[in-house]
Amino acid sequence: MNTFEKIYSIVSMIPPGKVATYGQVAFMVGNPRLSRVVGYALHRNPSPETIPCFRVVNRFGECSGSFAFGGEDAQRVLLEEDGVSFIGNRVDMKKCQWTGEMI
Repeated sequence: MNTFEKIYSIVSMIPPGKVATYGQVAFMVGNPRLSRVVGYALHRNPSPETIPCFRVVNRFGECSGSFAFGGEDAQRVLLEEDGVSFIGNRVDMKKCQWTGEMI
């Protein structure tokens, strides 16, 4: 399994109502220095229907910029529809950060 496939496999396990950070996914892949690679892999997501890349946020719980997911605030809308709660402009990471448990 190559690095992108590992990233997609991990992101596919994030359950509804939870998020992971780019760094968290990189750590789970086996190299905590691959956060940017995680972002690039998710940008090239070959199967958005089954790989929920919208469930990955930055380390502060902030959503991607307006270019991603179809426009400004699109990722937040997807996350809120998924059951993720926010405090201001950030995901409530204490409540919604995935700990890696399997569903």
